[in-house]
Amino acid sequence: MGNVDFIKFDHIVKRFGDNTVLKDINFHIKKGEIHALIGENGAGKSTLLNILHGVYSEYDGELIIEGNEVKFKDVHDAIKFGVSKVHQEINLIPELTVAQNITLGSEPKKGLFVDYKKINLDASKVIEKLGCNFKATDLVKDLNAGQMQLVLIAKALYHNAKLISFDEPTSSLTDKETQKLFEIIADLKSKGITILYVSHRLDELFKICDRITILRDGTYIKSVDVKDITKDELIKNMVGRDVSAYAVRKKERCVQKEVTLEVKNLESIGVFEEISFEVKKGEILGFAGLVGAKRTEVMRAMFGADKKTKGEVFLNGKKINTSHPYYSVKNGIGLIPEERKTQGFVKYRTNFENMSLSNLDKFSNKGFIDYRKVKKNAEEYTRKLNINPKDINYLTEGLSGGNQQKVIIGKWLTTDSNVLVLDEPTKGVDVGAKAEIYDLIEELVHSGKSIILISSELPEIIGLCDRVMVMKEGRKMAELNQNQLSEETIMKYAMEAE
Repeated sequence: MGNVDFIKFDHIVKRFGDNTVLKDINFHIKKGEIHALIGENGAGKSTLLNILHGVYSEYDGELIIEGNEVKFKDVHDAIKFGVSKVHQEINLIPELTVAQNITLGSEPKKGLFVDYKKINLDASKVIEKLGCNFKATDLVKDLNAGQMQLVLIAKALYHNAKLISFDEPTSSLTDKETQKLFEIIADLKSKGITILYVSHRLDELFKICDRITILRDGTYIKSVDVKDITKDELIKNMVGRDVSAYAVRKKERCVQKEVTLEVKNLESIGVFEEISFEVKKGEILGFAGLVGAKRTEVMRAMFGADKKTKGEVFLNGKKINTSHPYYSVKNGIGLIPEERKTQGFVKYRTNFENMSLSNLDKFSNKGFIDYRKVKKNAEEYTRKLNINPKDINYLTEGLSGGNQQKVIIGKWLTTDSNVLVLDEPTKGVDVGAKAEIYDLIEELVHSGKSIILISSELPEIIGLCDRVMVMKEGRKMAELNQNQLSEETIMKYAMEAE
């Protein structure tokens, strides 16, 4: 490993509107090293990678590669410069061959036509170097996940990559495929290629990386040699916040003995396995985990929005049908989705229309909707939830993020749901709206409702929840009582093997 800087992030700042997501990021990556980039969800890793790879061309500060400032216009510009990425999601075209995917966008030509003979020859040379057990002429759809990863690496090498970034590359690989990948990465390093490695799996970092850079809440914390830090120290540096400054319960906790919802042995093959839990009346049950933990997938399967392989759901001790969201809603379960703009409300509809959507039967009389009742209901929840502006005829799409979220909560309260699943309820809302949503969650449990809270903000999970389930890659890793909750404990379960 050399001591020459290959990349320097020089005081990088990235804003989206009024929100600053990267705050003066300043560190370097040495030529020919394997450099890990780590941090919690929302730490800024993806944004920084998007700057490096030309996805975001507007930012403050300088990106310096091999001593020169570069400003990539787009992804193709970065690839031409020798900066490639192996994505977590396999972004290959299944119906094309391995060779066609590797050379896509840069196909050699003979006159006006694509030279398929040269495509296959060039691709064969690259995959041969990687020791692949498939041919350039094989269709990508016939490959497994590990082989597809190799095609992505081959694509980077075909473009003469000087730096390859890997974003959670082992998330869908078997142990054998993972070991093969590590051998290839070590070989790339021996050839002088610089590797930027993003992973939540700490064991991997200590196995293959030379140095680690830690980001937290959009800020640079430190860069350190792997040999000079322990796993516990890494986790401390990743979370190190004062939890008391965030979400706090203002009222007495009100968990009752009565079990409202019980889920037994819920499974979706290939997604998550054997998930069981219960929620008591007046309880806030948190679901914590990192990207890829499959928390949302569990809730969608429980609700009937996604198919499940097996599992039973009981409400107040009685087994219920949750094969479709219709039945879940009828039984008093509501799901407030993470993607509120695409799944939470209907565009071009008003607040009063959106608030009535989940329970039109409540406002129907002999097949006709009584709009006086619909509007009265909307006025009631606009007042209770402090939705601004107060106009029930206002288009929901035009509201701020926090007020949109309140409209969606109002929609589910209209159904008289006794169990509410809140998936990232404060994502993208301002501090004031967060505080109001926290207060509302407390009011709901004090009224006897049960809440399941999915959140990537650990201070939110710790401050609000009575119990917390920690998940990792579709498995339940721990169930923690309120007195066991700390950021370090949750992160340890979320990142470590069993």
